[in-house]
Amino acid sequence: KIVYEDRYSEKISTTSISKYLKEEGYVFKKARKVLTSTDPKFREKLAKITKILSNLKPDEKFFSVDEYGPFAIKIQGGRTYTKKDDLNTFPQLQTSKGSLILTAGLELSTNQMTYFYSDKKNTDEMIKLMYILLKEYKDQKSIYLSWDAASWHISKKLKEEIQIVNAKESSPKVYLAPLPSCAQFLNVIESVFSGMAKAIIHNSNYQSVDECKIAINRYYEERNEHFQKNPKRAGNKIWGKEEVAPVFSIVNNCKNPNYR
Repeated sequence: KIVYEDRYSEKISTTSISKYLKEEGYVFKKARKVLTSTDPKFREKLAKITKILSNLKPDEKFFSVDEYGPFAIKIQGGRTYTKKDDLNTFPQLQTSKGSLILTAGLELSTNQMTYFYSDKKNTDEMIKLMYILLKEYKDQKSIYLSWDAASWHISKKLKEEIQIVNAKESSPKVYLAPLPSCAQFLNVIESVFSGMAKAIIHNSNYQSVDECKIAINRYYEERNEHFQKNPKRAGNKIWGKEEVAPVFSIVNNCKNPNYR
């Protein structure tokens, strides 16, 4: 308004300015933060993953792999339905009753979760998961493992173990389809972790590690059973409480920081 009046030496109302801008097609929009990766081979790696998925055969399985945790077993906050005048609180300083780490793989063509509880995040746990998947999917021709660039996901020891597996004629072949570095937002399993956290970790007050494990086990048992009865590849609308559809896309943030 001030600029217009100084330039043209005539008065103009804010209503007229708004009308003119609208007629020219201008609207107020908030800038959208774009998720990016510093990996110079970002496009190449993403293209490899999408190509594998688009050509996945019935005797091949593709796993999105990651760990959840460690997280402390204590009173957790979160959003919940309450009466208007009620105030929900939880203590800032607490004594933890223990902690948990989940090491897991989400099979994208069947939406089945395979997981176990770990003491640490390291190569040995990745190798353990690989052998569990090989046993569970022993009738398959090959399995693909996709994970982020954590050091224990790309270690020499792991690659050597994969070579040993692939030398066996009776075992499914194992292939790696790593995510680009600094691109955890592409990891499909993060969506499922976020849904689990919102459903049973937030607003919780488990009295022990075992009690929390029972809730987690029940959640994933029900989830797996649902997709066994209602087959659907990951990437469409997901069952239950996942925050975003678990699908490989550069505009899809599978990792919701509010539920981690």
